[in-house]
Order: sequence, then C-alpha cells, then structure tokens
Amino acid sequence: MLTLYLQQAPVASAIFFFTLVTSIYTFSHEQLYGKLMLHPYSIARKQRVYTILTSGFIHKDWGHLLFNMITFYYFAFRLEMILAQASPYGHLFFAVVYFGSLVLSDIPTIVQQKNNYGYYSLGASGAICAVLFSYILFDPRTKIGVMFIIGLPAYLFAFLFLGYCIWASKKAQDGINHDAHFYGALSGLILTIICFPWVIKHCLAQF
Repeated sequence: MLTLYLQQAPVASAIFFFTLVTSIYTFSHEQLYGKLMLHPYSIARKQRVYTILTSGFIHKDWGHLLFNMITFYYFAFRLEMILAQASPYGHLFFAVVYFGSLVLSDIPTIVQQKNNYGYYSLGASGAICAVLFSYILFDPRTKIGVMFIIGLPAYLFAFLFLGYCIWASKKAQDGINHDAHFYGALSGLILTIICFPWVIKHCLAQF
C-alpha cells in the first residue's frame, strides 16, 4: 500500500509525511512552534509572511493532528489518483488545489485579525477541507462518516458542513477557526473547477 501511494500519489504522500514529522517535532519545541504559527498582525506588516504556509504543517495537539491526518488519508490520496488519471498534469493540479487553498483559506482571517497582535492560528484544516470538497465533486454520492458513525451522502454533508461553518463562525466560542474551514472548502471547489471545468457536468450527472 505504501509503495502504491508513493507511486500514484507522490504529492499527497510527501505532504502527509512532512506534516506528521513537523507537527510531532514542534510538539516538543515550543520556540519553533511559535515561529511557524500564522500571525496576521505580522503578515499585514510584511513580516513572517512565510507563516501562511508553515502554519499548515503544524498542529495544536495530538487530537488536532490525528483528526486532520485521518481525513487527509481517506480523501487526499484518492483525489490525487483521480486527478492523475484525468490529466497528465494531475499531480501538479493536486498541489495547486492543496497549497492554493492553504493560502486562500487564511486570507479572510488575516484581513479580519490584522490589528490583533495576540491572534495566532495553525493547522492544515483549510487545505484538508479543500481536498475533501474537491473529492466530492468527483464522487458526490460517496458516504462520509460524521463522527465516524453516521454515513451521509457527500453532497448532503457538503451543504450541512458549509452551513455549520457559517453558523459557527458567528456563534461558536470554541477557539476553532471556522472561517478557514469555510473558505478552504470553497477554494477547493473553485480551484478544482478551474483545473477541470468538465467536473461540474460530471458531478451533476451522478444524480
């Protein structure tokens, strides 16, 4: 299985292992951990701009890391394989969707928090939401487990997820950057459609 992933999904494999290594390493290196976190206040002043990317390779704790990596495992490898079958540039398109969404999902937060010196953010959730929603375009009727128990059709999960993100960004006080989830999901959809315009017709044909 490992060899298959390395051969058919090299970009996803590299992201997966690099994220695991950097996240686990920074759990015990607090100084580096702080330097890699997204800091909108600094970015707005053209400092620590690199954190737009580096913040996507570190996580708050084991629970945060495992949840994101489990989602990545189930959808990212399969997505890259689908894209590679659909286009000779599929591996590149996967990288565009992932890293493009990683950046785009953070832009609203950077704008909103640009004058808040104490605000920091981290995690790959925005990019992973992009991967999930990109995959849904290709297989909208697949079942997605909610809390690993309830299997919902992917298209229904997508609507419920976006609705929840909108609600949670306004009401929830859980410390989670729900805006990054929302804009990551939208970025994944938009970038996938740009790379594969025919995917809209393909998606609608599944119903």
